[in-house]
Amino acid sequence: MSAAPLVSVRDVSKIFHRGSEDISVLAELNLAVEAGEFLALMGPSGSGKSTLLNLIGGLDRPTRGSVEVDGERIDQLSERALAAWRARHVGFVFQFYNLMPVLTAERNVELPLLLTNLTKRERREHARNALAVVGLSHRLEHYPRTLSGGEQQRVGIARAIASDPTLLLCDEPTGDLDRKSGDEILSLLQTLNEEQGKTIIMVTHDPYASARASRTVHLDKGQLVADQPT
Repeated sequence: MSAAPLVSVRDVSKIFHRGSEDISVLAELNLAVEAGEFLALMGPSGSGKSTLLNLIGGLDRPTRGSVEVDGERIDQLSERALAAWRARHVGFVFQFYNLMPVLTAERNVELPLLLTNLTKRERREHARNALAVVGLSHRLEHYPRTLSGGEQQRVGIARAIASDPTLLLCDEPTGDLDRKSGDEILSLLQTLNEEQGKTIIMVTHDPYASARASRTVHLDKGQLVADQPT
């Protein structure tokens, strides 16, 4: 008997309200993601990719349907419980890095760990270990303005993995980078997936990026239109 998937999205619909207008973004969508998988979500603008990522990461709730991660129905959690769940289980990587300009690389990585029960010494150790994993041990005290775009995204990835999350969710992680820097980030994500077993879900519009994933899911008008290995 096979184990249950790490992520299970069942019959999920998401409707946004804009004035008197209802906008359907996802329509009765079903998706399963196995532990240790590197999944790419592709589709045109407005297809629902980022909305689906936000639902899986507990940043939003479905209008209908269920979202289960590692056996837990996160769509049923209270706001407080959901915030605690995200801190323990999800690392987010954003297109525009979202680093605090007044904080060093080390402090940026340490920031989300303030939501955990780690001591100050443990937070510092986790941050330094994460920066070592992404190859930035020599940039601990550097501020974002002194780092290249690729280095800033590496800091963003270090921040995402510092708490050893269950899921790594990446929203267009190479969208603001040149091809060389983007390729380095994709190689890093592959290494995290293959050597450390990280489960990664990545939104991208770039076929070159999706080719690095182990599976690609295509969305169009809020529905799954293809599901194929890469």
